[in-house]
Amino acid sequence: MKHRQLEPGNKNIIGAKVTQLRKERHMTQKQLMAQLQTKGVDINYSSLSKLEGQTRSVSDRELAALAQIFEVDLEELYGRDAPSPEEPVATR
Repeated sequence: MKHRQLEPGNKNIIGAKVTQLRKERHMTQKQLMAQLQTKGVDINYSSLSKLEGQTRSVSDRELAALAQIFEVDLEELYGRDAPSPEEPVATR
C-alpha cells in the first residue's frame, strides 16, 4: 500500500476521517469507490484520493453517501462525536 507523500491539504475537513473509517472497515479505495457509485456518486480513484488527502472539496451528495456507507452521522464525519444521552444538548 502506498503511503501519502504530501501533507494534507485544506480543501475539506473530512478527508482524514474518511480514511480512518475506510481503514477501520478494512476497505480499499476501490471498494469505497464502488459503494459510492452505487449511491449515485460518480467518483474515480484520483478524486477519492484527493478527497482523502484533503486537496479537493467535497459535495453534499458525497457527504450524504459517505455517511450512509459508513453508517455514521455527519457530525462524526466532521470529527465531532455525537453527544451521549447523558450530555445536555446546547440550545440557542
